[in-house]
Amino acid sequence: MKIFNPATGALLADLPADSAFVVRRKYARARAAQPGWAATPIEQRVAAIRAFRDRLAAKHELLARTLTQEVGKPIRQSRNELNGLTKRLDFFISEAARVLRQETVYASAEQKLEEQITHEPLGVIANISAWNYPYFVGSNVFVPALLAGNAVLYKPSEFATLTGRHIAETLHEAGVPADVFVALIGSKATGASLLRQPIDGVFFTGSYATGARIGAIAGSKMIKVQLELGGKDPAYVCDDVDIKSAAASLADGAFYNTGQSCCSVERIYVQQAIHDAFVAAFVAAVTGYPIGDPMDEATYIGPITRRSQLEVLQRQVADARRKGARILTGGQVIKRKGNWFAPTVCTGVDHRMALMRDESFGPIIGIQKVRDDAEAVRLMNDTLYGLTAAVYTPDADRARRILVQVNAGSAYWNCCDRVSPRLPWSGVGHSGIGLTLSTYGIQTFTRPRAWHLRGV
Repeated sequence: MKIFNPATGALLADLPADSAFVVRRKYARARAAQPGWAATPIEQRVAAIRAFRDRLAAKHELLARTLTQEVGKPIRQSRNELNGLTKRLDFFISEAARVLRQETVYASAEQKLEEQITHEPLGVIANISAWNYPYFVGSNVFVPALLAGNAVLYKPSEFATLTGRHIAETLHEAGVPADVFVALIGSKATGASLLRQPIDGVFFTGSYATGARIGAIAGSKMIKVQLELGGKDPAYVCDDVDIKSAAASLADGAFYNTGQSCCSVERIYVQQAIHDAFVAAFVAAVTGYPIGDPMDEATYIGPITRRSQLEVLQRQVADARRKGARILTGGQVIKRKGNWFAPTVCTGVDHRMALMRDESFGPIIGIQKVRDDAEAVRLMNDTLYGLTAAVYTPDADRARRILVQVNAGSAYWNCCDRVSPRLPWSGVGHSGIGLTLSTYGIQTFTRPRAWHLRGV
């Protein structure tokens, strides 16, 4: 399996992918090790994750540089991901023991009856993770899964393999047994082999098409499944905003990580009274973003990680232009080594265009003029996806009235492209099923057992 630098096209590594035989052997190791890990006191499991956090901090620069080299994320943003991970791990460390402890929900001395709930680990789970935020997205799954007593078969994206190996090595150094957290190296064939194993749950982050296939497999096995899939995240800008501030926030929300985020803003609706002024401020923000070597501290826009995505972006621009959109900036591949696409802003768009319907996952945005709040709500809901939605207005009541009508797992008022460990991360429709993060995202890696206890 060859790993290339998306910024330059240079070969970074050539690794053997795990065969079906190797996958089966790794599964057997995890199955044998899981009961011992589940029997390990929660305090020791927490201590291992705390040590993992500390070792990540000690290797911070090496990990950031590896991430930038293999996915093209600008180096400052790679460091931001690792810095943000610390707070996420701190949440899991502080909450796991409380959330996983045995609960007595009813007790009657007269009836000599107690009712209790225990949270049992699922067993051996598959974690098929993503390349765009491998530390964030992966740790949302494997950290609470390990804390809950599961063994994890972790397949990093083939586009973030080197980072995946760093994660596995660091967990092992921190005290998680090598057979309890097992990395699988490979692409689709390796993932397919993993899904053929008698696992107890599968947790996937990626496209809707792949997620639908995984969901069908998990359904036939009757196992726990969690699918974090795509998004076509809308934002609505009301006529009472500070235009420059809203434009700057939404430009960052649309173009951070070169637009390659599950919750990137992918379509913007602006009330007609301020549309032109907002567009001018938005384009000014976008054209000010430095494009270049992702290892350069000043770079904000880096390469596209997957070369095939360039064709998707080109098709969306061509379709929008053919149907009447105006391309105010960008709209084409940047001709240089590697995978580059110019930051692109389109106006005069509507929902006949793929740009406003299909996930872009790149540095491209459509801005559509709307008459009022009702039209904005209708258009925001005109999608198969439902990951996040944002409203910009100084009026909190107005924002809430709008957002309660929008089908989305996360609602943002005067912010966007934000994830908190304290809040559940979930989607509606083609954005997936299940959740990670929050206390619910710890318990999701368990099977509640009901205890009916009557004395004599």
